[in-house]
Amino acid sequence: MAVFEGKSISRVWHNEEWWFSAVDVVGVLTDSVDPKDYWYRLKQREQESSGIGLSTICRQLKLIAEDGKMRETDCGNTEALFRIIQSIPSKKAEPFKLWLAKTGYQRVQEIQTPELAQTRMKELYRQKGYSDSWIEKRVRGIAIRDELTDEWKNRDVGTEREYAILTAETSKATFGMTPGEYRKFKRLKKENLRDHMNDLELIFTMLGEASTTRIAQDKDAQGFVENKNAANEGGTVAGVARKELERRSIQKVSTPSNYITEPEKRKKLQDKSKD
Repeated sequence: MAVFEGKSISRVWHNEEWWFSAVDVVGVLTDSVDPKDYWYRLKQREQESSGIGLSTICRQLKLIAEDGKMRETDCGNTEALFRIIQSIPSKKAEPFKLWLAKTGYQRVQEIQTPELAQTRMKELYRQKGYSDSWIEKRVRGIAIRDELTDEWKNRDVGTEREYAILTAETSKATFGMTPGEYRKFKRLKKENLRDHMNDLELIFTMLGEASTTRIAQDKDAQGFVENKNAANEGGTVAGVARKELERRSIQKVSTPSNYITEPEKRKKLQDKSKD
């Protein structure tokens, strides 16, 4: 995800350049209540008036959909987005062009100096209002997740579907919920689940995935079936620890709270205390 003026834009690195969700860009530039419909009508209008098919300058690339699954959607690179912007009357057009240029330059810098990517990611979370202590856990969790997926790749687990099944296995053993069930529990749609976890939820997620990596290595798990068993065992390690903490503290680790609603609740409590 990238952020322009506080609004998120889905993107994917493809063929050595960024490709952005056309619908998200439309939503940013127009403030439309239905960006999907606006994009559909914009393509129709351009085809009728100029004979240019905006879809032909875009590519169907996989991005996370509202249901949390990877689905193909219209995406445009910088050149394509400049053309799309010409078709949209918006005061944000020029600032958005500058933002696009800066985003591309930053990616080149990140490739040359990988540490910059992590620094920018931390700053992005800070801009969204996350605390530094939470950010450090989130970043560490990403590193642990990467170690696990690298391990799977080296152990003959190859498809996205297999990765998703193994992730669900670990999550189910850790929290009693698959990621999809967890997302519903927190009332999320297309948002990243881990961005809406509290500190303890992140910690137990890390424990489950780090344990899975260790067990897969120690047992030299090969192929999907053996790694599925390792994922269950790794998640069970975290699940046992979670249940023990809940027994001793009498509080649940998993909560329906998410980052969308909690700031609103805190503000209401603060306002109430002032009355």
